[in-house]
Amino acid sequence: MVKLTVRERESIQEAVRRFRKLVERSGIKKEMRRREFFEKPSETNRRARLRAERRTKRNRLLGLGA
Repeated sequence: MVKLTVRERESIQEAVRRFRKLVERSGIKKEMRRREFFEKPSETNRRARLRAERRTKRNRLLGLGA
């Protein structure tokens, strides 16, 4: 849970900006997007597999892999 205390002489706009940054850093926004729609486990696994394939291909092209 994100908590924000408004500082003395801080405008509402500044407090909202700080709050948005805290929410972004905590990962709440990303988690909400991920849970917005149900995704079958097979789709989750497929996406992870494709991400790993792209990562290995990119590393091989850049010469980072063994």
